[in-house]
Amino acid sequence: MNQKYKATGIILKGSSLKENDRLVTVLTPEHGLIRAVAPGAKKYKSQLRGRTELFVVNELLLIKGRSLDKIIQADTLYTYPGLSRDLGKLATAQYLAELTIALAVAEQPQPELYELLNEHLRRVEAFTVGESVYPYLAQAVFHLLAIAGLTPQVFECCVTQRLVPPNLASDSWRVGFSFEGGGIVDLDAIESSQNQQLELDDEESHNVRLPKIERRINGVELAILQQLNNRSLPPRELFTTKIEQVNLEIAWIEIENILRGYIQYHIGKIISSANLVDHLYIEF
Repeated sequence: MNQKYKATGIILKGSSLKENDRLVTVLTPEHGLIRAVAPGAKKYKSQLRGRTELFVVNELLLIKGRSLDKIIQADTLYTYPGLSRDLGKLATAQYLAELTIALAVAEQPQPELYELLNEHLRRVEAFTVGESVYPYLAQAVFHLLAIAGLTPQVFECCVTQRLVPPNLASDSWRVGFSFEGGGIVDLDAIESSQNQQLELDDEESHNVRLPKIERRINGVELAILQQLNNRSLPPRELFTTKIEQVNLEIAWIEIENILRGYIQYHIGKIISSANLVDHLYIEF
């Protein structure tokens, strides 16, 4: 006898299956990630048609299958109409959905991930058209990384494990960021350590391997990184600096790109929706 079960879930991905069916990927707090068939959902008069579109939250009744479960009933609880009305917001939401699918686990309760994704989708839906999406996106990615246990080190150097406060007074000050190492690298401390090693006749010290450094970031960008774990976005006043050349908008774009590269390195796949976000929001 086929086992029926209920789940609350948000549709994160959908594609055609056969002539009239739809294959959907659903994130649920009770069962984690579910891949299910919505039979007849492509038919014009099907009750499942609109309820299996992206970012619709439903109360679902499903039948357990060998490889794919089957949706037999869906009652809509919540939708995100603001996402579908703006291509930029929709692309941003798809970015977060794609990342969530990569981080989520099947057949395992994930209420925190479910609530976090919905919270950030509400933020994306509500932000004012014309303002930068990158602060919202960077903080959402950082929070999702934290839920998955992949939070990068942004306070301590991942090599020396010493605190690295951001220098907001120097144009030339930089700190490294290493995807492999898992966070920031204190370039000044590393250079000093290397100089000391060269003076020592210690073969082992010369063999210390440093992680590859993909990016070098300034004090404002490090200060932003160190605020991302907070619940809300940091106020602009926090980054009052003597560095006149720093553009805060460019800093946010740089931070989001660093986090994007970091997560892609760790999950081993490209977030394809990210390129559309860049195309829509960055003037080339």
